[in-house]
Amino acid sequence: MSTEGGGGWSAGFGEDYRRLFVEEWSPYVGAIMLVLVIIGLMVNGLIWGVFGGVKLWGDWFNNLIGLGPAIGVPQNLEGPLLHRMSLMNITLVVGAFCAALLSGQFLVNRPPKLEFVWAALGGCLMGIGAALAGGCTTGGFFNPVLHSSPAGWVMGAGLLAGAAIGLKLLLWTLENIEWGMAAPPTLHMPEGVKRFYPLAGLAVVVAVLLWASRWYGSEDERLAARAVIVLAGFSIGFIMHRSRLCFARAFREPFMTAEGDMTKAVILALAIGIPLAALLFQKKIIDPYVAIPATFWIGSLLGGVIFGIGMVFAGGCASGSLWRMGEGHLKLWVAAFFFSWMGSVASAQLRKFGLTTVDETNVELYEVTKVGYQAYFPEMLPGWGWALLIGGGALLLWYALVRYNESTEKFTLL
Repeated sequence: MSTEGGGGWSAGFGEDYRRLFVEEWSPYVGAIMLVLVIIGLMVNGLIWGVFGGVKLWGDWFNNLIGLGPAIGVPQNLEGPLLHRMSLMNITLVVGAFCAALLSGQFLVNRPPKLEFVWAALGGCLMGIGAALAGGCTTGGFFNPVLHSSPAGWVMGAGLLAGAAIGLKLLLWTLENIEWGMAAPPTLHMPEGVKRFYPLAGLAVVVAVLLWASRWYGSEDERLAARAVIVLAGFSIGFIMHRSRLCFARAFREPFMTAEGDMTKAVILALAIGIPLAALLFQKKIIDPYVAIPATFWIGSLLGGVIFGIGMVFAGGCASGSLWRMGEGHLKLWVAAFFFSWMGSVASAQLRKFGLTTVDETNVELYEVTKVGYQAYFPEMLPGWGWALLIGGGALLLWYALVRYNESTEKFTLL
C-alpha cells in the first residue's frame, strides 16, 4: 500500500512538473506574467530595455576591431555585466536556456545556409531601425505605449507595414532563390545527456539565485541595485520561452496565417500595463520620460518599417532573438550579432550627423531631435482621462482588426 502511495506521489509530482516546465504555457499567461515583472521593475525605478544593451555589445566589438574611434563610438564603455540593459539581456538568455533545459527542448539548431544570410540581413536592418526609432520592439514600441507616448503607436504602425513588406519579400525569395535551401542534418542530443537536462536546469536556477543574493548583499550599492535586474532578466527569459512570447509573431502572424493569439496576448499585456504604469507616473514613483525616445514621429515610423522588415528576415525581434538564442538557434545568434554590430554603427552615425542628438537649445518641455521629440499624451492632452481613453481605444481597434482577420483572413498575404 505504501508503495502505491509512493508511486502516486511520484506520478503527481511528475504531472505537475510537466505542466509547469514541459507543456507550453498560454501566451496570455506569459503576457500577464511579463507585464507584472515589468511593473515590478518600474516600482524599483527601472525599465525593461533590450536595444541599449545589444548596442553596447556592438560598441565593444567595434572598439575591439579598431572601428570604434573612426565612427564615433565612445571609448570608455561600461562593462557588459554592469550595464543595466546588457545585464538584463544576458540574464534573459540564461533564463531561456534554463527553461529549455527544464523542458528538455534545448537543442543546437542549424538552419539552411540561406537562413544565415537572411539572419545577417535581418539583423542589420533591425539595428538601423532601432537606432532610428530609439529602440526595438521593446524600447521603441512596447515601453513607449506603456508610458502613454504616441511614439510607440507610430512605431507599431511602422512595424505592421514593415512586417507586411518583409513577408512579401521573403515569399519572393522562397519562390526565386534555390541556393542554400537544403537543410543540414539535424543534430540529435544523446538520450543519456538529455536525461540530465532537468538537473542542469535546476543548477542554473540555483546559480542565478546565488548570484543575485551575493550582489544584493554586497557593500557596493551599484551591485546591490543590479541584483533586481539579474532576477528580472532571468524571469523574462524564462517566461518568454515557456509561453513562446514574441513581438515579431504578434506583427507577422496576422499577415502570414491570420492567427492572432500572440497579437492578442500583447494587447492584453498593454491593457493591463497602461493603467498600472499611469498610476506609478501619477504617484511620481518613476519618471515616464525615461522610456520615451525623442523620435516621434519620423524616427518612430521609419525605424519601425525598417525594423519590421528586418525582424521577418531574422526570424525574431530583439527579445525574441535573445530567448531563441538560449534555446539553441544558431540563426538567431547570427541575427543578434549583426543586430548589435549594425545598431552600434547606425547609432554612432546618426549621432555624428546630428540626427538623434538632443537639441540642448530647446526651451520647450520635450527633448527634440531631427527625427522627432519626446511626446507624452498627458502633457499633449488635457489630463490622464484623454490619454487613457486614446490608449484604450487604440487597443480596442487593434483587437477588433485582429479578430476580423481571424474570421475573414482579409489581411493575409499567402
